[in-house]
Amino acid sequence: MKNFVFHNPTKLVFGAGTVEQIGQYIKKDGIKKILLLYGTGSIKKNGVYEKVVRSLYENGIEKVEVSGVRPNPVLSKVHEAIDVARKENVEAILAVGGGSVVDSAKAIAAGFYYEGDIWDAFIGKYNVKKALPLYVVLTMSATGTEMNGNAVVTNEQTKEKFYFSSKHVFPVVSIVDPTVQYSLPKEQVVYGAIDAISHVMEYYFDVSGSNLIDRVDEAILVTLMETTEAILKNPTDYEARANFCLATTLALNGLTGLGTDGGDWSSHELEHAVSALNPDVAHGAGLAVVFPAWLEYVSDLVGEKLIKFGKNVLKLRGNVTTQRTIKALRAWYKSIGAPTSLKELGFAKSDIEELTNIAAKHAPFGTVKELKVDDIRKIYEIAYE
Repeated sequence: MKNFVFHNPTKLVFGAGTVEQIGQYIKKDGIKKILLLYGTGSIKKNGVYEKVVRSLYENGIEKVEVSGVRPNPVLSKVHEAIDVARKENVEAILAVGGGSVVDSAKAIAAGFYYEGDIWDAFIGKYNVKKALPLYVVLTMSATGTEMNGNAVVTNEQTKEKFYFSSKHVFPVVSIVDPTVQYSLPKEQVVYGAIDAISHVMEYYFDVSGSNLIDRVDEAILVTLMETTEAILKNPTDYEARANFCLATTLALNGLTGLGTDGGDWSSHELEHAVSALNPDVAHGAGLAVVFPAWLEYVSDLVGEKLIKFGKNVLKLRGNVTTQRTIKALRAWYKSIGAPTSLKELGFAKSDIEELTNIAAKHAPFGTVKELKVDDIRKIYEIAYE
């Protein structure tokens, strides 16, 4: 086990009926005016918007709204919201939505005080030094962004989907009410599950770490798989939904990476190119395709972990091999309705070169195996069929 420092400053408020508490937490911090950020309107259909607005009103908090954040959030919306936040002189950001809304809010919070283009933080030209306080009401569990300092945004002009991390953008308070997720479409549950599963696997297949954290990782992975199946059968199963929501949060709040070298994250780099080239591809859908391909490519280097994963997570019995494990993982993805090839996602074989070029902007990357241009291309070729 490697040395580590673990500190997570986010207060997680979890459970049924907690959305209405958001105004109290913001008021307690002495904030009187916020930017309310949300997506394309689903929070007005499921009643979350009404609950949030009432809570703000009852606690004397003024709001300015920016809506229209899309899945695979884009830089232009971040720029728009920063302009509004500055013009209205808000004191904090309240993100109400899923990972795309929260990630955008982090970029807005950091960009509020930065005189340049906040994209500089994504390309390594600026280390965030200050940000507006951020509050979250989560409406879709997937990314774990409600309890970490990471944000991913796409620059639609350059077709680059990059991330930044900063201690300054950890949410102050995140409210997670599993009941508001009852109405989510099936595909959002599926892709949210795969996103969270991939977060854990990025750490798990890092060959550093410890038996204790491996077991924590395995427990989270098993929980995600079991609860996904349960939710697909009964979307209003509260215990399944609550365990699913908590598991997705724990998947990327720092717990699963304790004692590791920080995880590998090659699959996320590879997927970011996929959804940057085609923003209609959900992040989880892309990960369902590229992660097993990456595992196949590096199977000789993670063979022991793959077999352990096959036995302890996928519950394989008998002669468990690396290839059998990868095949079983793909089969489970397919059983819940996820794609398992670039071809299924609508890409042509000729797109592999452009995907390689986009991903290679960050190359070399990877800790299990340092991936260079030829490696990236070969993994996409494995992923194609």
